[in-house]
Amino acid sequence: MDVVPQKTFLEHQHLVEKLNDYNHRYYVLDDPSVPDSVYDRQMLQLQALEQDYPALLTEESPSQRVGGAPLASFVQIKHKVPMLSLDNAFVDADLADFDRRLKDRLNASEAIIYACEPKLDGAAVSLLYRDGTLIYGATRGDGSVGEDITANVRTIKSIPLKLRGQNIPALLEVRGEIYLPTVGFDALNASAIASGGKTFVNPRNAAAGSLRQLDSKITASRPLEMCAYSVGQYEGIDTPLTHHGMLNSLATWGFKINQHMEVVTGITACVDYYNRLALRRSQLPYDIDGIVFKVNQLSLQKRLGFVAKAPRWAIARKFPAQEEMTEVLDIEFQVGRTGAITPVARLRPVFVGGVTVSNATLHNGDEIARLDVRVGDSVIIRRAGDVIPQVAKVVIDRRPADTEPVMFPERCPICQSSVLRLADEAVARCTGGLFCGAQIKEAIKHFASRKAMDIDGLGDKLVELMVDESVIFSVADLYDLTVERLVGLERLAEKSAANLVAAIHESKKTTLAKFLYALGVREVGEATAQTLANNFGHIDIIGRASVDQLLEIDDIGPVVAKHITDFFRNPDNLSIIDALQTAGVNWPAIDLDDQSFKPLKGKVWVLTGGMQVMSRAEAKDVLQALGAKVASSVSTKTSQVVAGPGAGSKLTKAQSLGIPVMSEAQLIEFLMDPK
Repeated sequence: MDVVPQKTFLEHQHLVEKLNDYNHRYYVLDDPSVPDSVYDRQMLQLQALEQDYPALLTEESPSQRVGGAPLASFVQIKHKVPMLSLDNAFVDADLADFDRRLKDRLNASEAIIYACEPKLDGAAVSLLYRDGTLIYGATRGDGSVGEDITANVRTIKSIPLKLRGQNIPALLEVRGEIYLPTVGFDALNASAIASGGKTFVNPRNAAAGSLRQLDSKITASRPLEMCAYSVGQYEGIDTPLTHHGMLNSLATWGFKINQHMEVVTGITACVDYYNRLALRRSQLPYDIDGIVFKVNQLSLQKRLGFVAKAPRWAIARKFPAQEEMTEVLDIEFQVGRTGAITPVARLRPVFVGGVTVSNATLHNGDEIARLDVRVGDSVIIRRAGDVIPQVAKVVIDRRPADTEPVMFPERCPICQSSVLRLADEAVARCTGGLFCGAQIKEAIKHFASRKAMDIDGLGDKLVELMVDESVIFSVADLYDLTVERLVGLERLAEKSAANLVAAIHESKKTTLAKFLYALGVREVGEATAQTLANNFGHIDIIGRASVDQLLEIDDIGPVVAKHITDFFRNPDNLSIIDALQTAGVNWPAIDLDDQSFKPLKGKVWVLTGGMQVMSRAEAKDVLQALGAKVASSVSTKTSQVVAGPGAGSKLTKAQSLGIPVMSEAQLIEFLMDPK
């Protein structure tokens, strides 16, 4: 039908407005206003109306964000205002020089006001709007000419197809960064690995590759986001006074701007901002490779002008590189506490992500085969925040002619026991158990660690020495050690030996949860150990529990339940538990019927950010003693979040889900009377 009834037209218009608002709140404000089911139902209603009345369908409809027919090639677009690059600063002195040059050129002595923004690591784009409607999107290209990627940017839900609010400019060119959040990047690579496809080296490459797809449906399938950072040109509005003010105007028109943006006075404050963001970098839900500092006052920007390819009024203070190229010197196979055999690449040392890296994990045999990494290869090493360095890519073009494929060992490199890989696991394991020296060492290290039995002074090297010298053979032997036996070991003086024996004796006083965690049952971390203690109360009852009984407990699935029952059905493990208790390891009895001191039973708490008065470990212990489960991530099951200084993505997610958030001071006040 060509004629659209007035009632249908109004219904369609109402649905478009509602769905655009839902998209804006979800993808720009991170504040969902309706559940997915409501959104999906209304989208279906919109699509049905547009199918019945094709005249209603426009490019601005929310239904058109799924992508269209593939293009044959990209058309070039010339930028009316060039998209310039930025000069870089690598040390604080570079920032000081930048500030001095600006003052000299402005003939000013007073402190300059700067706008500070995280430098997102993605792909720069230009978006042109006329009378509030998106006309085209273009890549940066060489700064003068880019590629028309309009079909692709229309699929990105944080980009408004039509501007919101009042005082819409007649013409507006917005510049921003399109990027992949970390969660989306990890999911994209996991999907590629599962399907045997090629993985991306980093989120930046993934974002750029996603934008340059001729088939916009592929772009639509990837969770891209855009954050606006500047305006190239505008008409029909009053000239803003500051860069920060312009960005706030962009936010009112429907664009996402960075929530960590700040305005500061003086270059010393810029250095402070850089240092604060550097500490939070690994907690952010996206990659940043530095901080951009811009003179905030636009009239001063105009006076300062440009050099050949960069504005004089802005500079990027770069973080240490997260990726570098180096050489694989060797590939070794390490044996862990549970027998897991992990290949590790020994590298020519390279400075990456702020540290010197000489080792990188290769995870498992599948990863070696997927990368086809070999000794002698040149590789790209990636290290983001505190993440263990990884081999992201092998540079095949630089491969020496005499390299050979790496063969995963069929026998344990430590004890020569056979290596077994179960059909449903990616990890191969040594079958030697406690016959394997490596597993004994790692089991003792774990047992003595701070979150387990917390034996002060029993470091990794001392554990390895004691096992190698046949001083101990299991964790139970620790409690038979004497000063006389230890003094004979290399570099262990009598006072150090006495301190260690005292620390071992002190560790006998523990809790059931810590003891369970210290035993090293596969997949039983601190939270699961606490759950087992809270629900069963006694180690003998846990040892007799069946898989079905364990599955009745929240957060324990069939895999973990089987690991627990297998551990407690092993007579060697039971003899070690008996020996430890005979040696005097003990903990307070748990009265499962006494709920008077469990006001947080059934509640899930998350701690994030720094703690200044009490440590995170202390806060966790207190909350668990009150019955709470302390989880490591925020979800819809989370009851309460405690956010200290430096809180990042967990705090953001809690706020988006409407989960209560308290400060450390509020936590301490609550703990004084937790009823």
